[in-house]
Amino acid sequence: MGRAASRDIAWRLEALVYDLIEAVAGVLPVDLVSDIGGWLAATIGPHTSLHGVAYTNLRIAFPDLPEAEVLALQKAQWWEAGRWVAEFPIIDRIVADPSRVEIVGAERLAAVAACGKPAVFISGHFALFELVAWAIVQAGIPCQITYRAANNPYFDERMGRARFRYGVRLFAPKGLAGVREVMRAMARGESVALMNDQKFNGGVAAPLFGVMAHTAQGPSALALRFGAPLIPMTVQRLKKARFRVIVHDPIPIENTGDHDRDVENGVRKVNAFVEARVRERPSEWFWVHKRWPNEAYRRNPARTDG
Repeated sequence: MGRAASRDIAWRLEALVYDLIEAVAGVLPVDLVSDIGGWLAATIGPHTSLHGVAYTNLRIAFPDLPEAEVLALQKAQWWEAGRWVAEFPIIDRIVADPSRVEIVGAERLAAVAACGKPAVFISGHFALFELVAWAIVQAGIPCQITYRAANNPYFDERMGRARFRYGVRLFAPKGLAGVREVMRAMARGESVALMNDQKFNGGVAAPLFGVMAHTAQGPSALALRFGAPLIPMTVQRLKKARFRVIVHDPIPIENTGDHDRDVENGVRKVNAFVEARVRERPSEWFWVHKRWPNEAYRRNPARTDG
């Protein structure tokens, strides 16, 4: 069997696992689904390589934190990650219950919807972060909700179908053509929403927890080019599958005429914002991806004793 065929079989199996999770989650009480997801991740996660990634990330971010507190956060972030995985297939059920999601700063979304001018929304992987896109769409804002397509096309199709159920249509820009489409949309007065807290090779190096981290410059550059507000949004977990979506004050992007410096300053402000939110609620950030350059991981090896 060739490599392509083996990969296709693996992808189909992953999609079947998702189908099983979706089917079970669809018939259980919402909070129970969240609890089961958290428990499974907290049980299985420590036996995967991602456990070491989470530990190293926590050590990079909080070098002076006592070891016991780091280990407690490492455990808590597995509960959070597992809750998100389990909740994703039933977001339509979550948002259908008005008592489960509150929006703070909704007037900022209403102002963008009313003015007819574009805004650049940014967010990070906090709690059930998918609710950011839902809040934007529900406010009546024409918006290009961007995302990185999953490598597994069967899984990607299912994720798109799940998002469709709660009103979100996504756009996965690829290469120069994708960038041009985003810019054309903003020229038409449409907004754009992007995640801005993950590693972006070739991006601007800016400090995050005191360590330089490559960060996408696109949101800052778009805000600068179109004179659009750069509006950060975050999600907080209140209890089990209940959430608060926060629309924060815009991050100021200065236009001094020095484009590269202005974009770099914008990226630095974005990272400072993300860091502040992580410090407020560290267990709710997505710790299991390598956010910093490889050198940072060589300097901070993972624990080998679990």
